[in-house]
Parts: sequence; structure tokens; C-alpha cells
Amino acid sequence: MSDDERVLYETPAPHIVRIVLNRPEARNAQDTKMLYELNDAFDRAAQDNEIKVIILAAAGPHFSAGHDLRETSDEKKRIVSQKKRVGTWHSSGSGGAHPNTAHEKEVYLGFSERWRNIPKPTIAQVQGKCIAGGLMLVWPCDIIVAADDAAFLDNTVSMGVGGCEYFAHPWELGPRKAKEVLFTADWVSAEDAFRLGMVNHVVPRGELEAFTMKLAERIAAKPLFALKLAKEAVNAAQDAAGRGLALQTAFAYHQLAHSHNMQVHGLPIDPSGISPAIRKK
Repeated sequence: MSDDERVLYETPAPHIVRIVLNRPEARNAQDTKMLYELNDAFDRAAQDNEIKVIILAAAGPHFSAGHDLRETSDEKKRIVSQKKRVGTWHSSGSGGAHPNTAHEKEVYLGFSERWRNIPKPTIAQVQGKCIAGGLMLVWPCDIIVAADDAAFLDNTVSMGVGGCEYFAHPWELGPRKAKEVLFTADWVSAEDAFRLGMVNHVVPRGELEAFTMKLAERIAAKPLFALKLAKEAVNAAQDAAGRGLALQTAFAYHQLAHSHNMQVHGLPIDPSGISPAIRKK
């Protein structure tokens, strides 16, 4: 294990993998290196025939502060150049909207959709704050278990963008609550998320890991092939209702917002919605 390893891979029980976000000092803000490491970990678990259930957890007090806005374009390019890309929307030095669209179609929408479609049950184990890009990690999971201190937020409208890149809001929150959450950038508590159907269980913070493990063990007792079929059947029902097309449309709007902000502000997001320290960078 290297000192800068962003993601940990654990096997706490037979047939169960726990993938842990491991940047607690940065509140598990997601840079490009973390996202590729996370994708590698999901792939490893998906391809291991002994694994039936995948838990996604996070070290530290908070699940994720979202995208790491301090990461520069040069840092992104350096990491991407070292990785085998999983999508085909590559951009080799093209100008305009092409490079950013290609990058976000790979590491944001692309990764989230890949994880959603892993044919094994996945459980998000969430504590503390889960902001914007953090939603793009938990929403692809099949089940969400939240600590009673968990709170969820998409503040991207405040930054001049219509929603995070993986636009699952209407399916997770319902259309009216999705609009309110986006328009106001208000927090959604664990209890409200449970009431809305976004979260399966809310448990005391001290019981979060143990509760999630017991749930994973119950699922892991089932035949893997049947679990895969059940997951794909439910996913197909969502897709038949137009989920995939809606996500692609929202992603196109997201890229339009980036282009608009570049023309107006010289940045992909409205600088009034980010902290002064990040704005200077």
C-alpha cells in the first residue's frame, strides 16, 4: 500500500469486498487519481467470481466533499495520460468544449454509469456530508445505508451549472423535490432521504459499519447468478422509462453550462459560487 493510495480494497468477510475512499484529510474530495483508483477497485471486485457484494465506504468524518476543485487541468491530463481509459470519447489536444466534455464523459458520467451497471449488488455506507460529486458515487449503488448524521447536497446551481454530471435526481428524490434541492441548494437530511426513498436505512453513526456488514452478509448468502439477474431486471425497468436518455440530455446541458461560464467568467463554473481560495487557483 502506497502512502498516497486514494482507495483501499478490503475483504472483511467471505464473498464481500469493502472499497474505502481514503482521502480523509481532504474530506474525500475526488481528484482524477482517486476516480481511476475507484474504478479499478470496482473492476477488481466485479471480475472476482468469489465476490457477491461490494460495499462502498469512506474514511474519516465525511463521505465526500465532491469534486476536488483545486485540481488543475495539467494535473488531470497527467493522471489521464498514465491510465487506460475505459471510454472512447478521447480528446487529443482539441480546443473548445471537446477536452472538458471528453474528460467528464469518462471520469464522471462514464464511471458512474459503469458502476451502476456492475452486475453485483453494491451498498453505499454513508456518514457525514455527501456533496455533489459524492452523490455520483452513492447514487450508482443499489442500496444506501446512511448514518443518522449523513446529509446530502447538490450545490452546482449555485456555481452556474444545472446539476452534477450524473443527473439521477428525479429518480432518487422525485421530480418536485429534485427541483427544490437544485433550485435552493439546500441539504437533504438522512431522515428526509429515507422518507423520499433515496436511502434504504438510517442507523446511528456508531452502528453504521456493523449494520452494513450484516446486510451485506444476508445478501451474500444468495446465489450470485440470481442476484445478477434481479439487479439487471430492476435496472432495465428504470432504463425502459427513459432514465439513460434523460441522463445524456442533462449531461449535454451540463456541458453547455461549462461553455457558457467559460465565455462569461473565463472559468467552467460561476466563480461567485466557489470559495475565494479556490477561485484564485
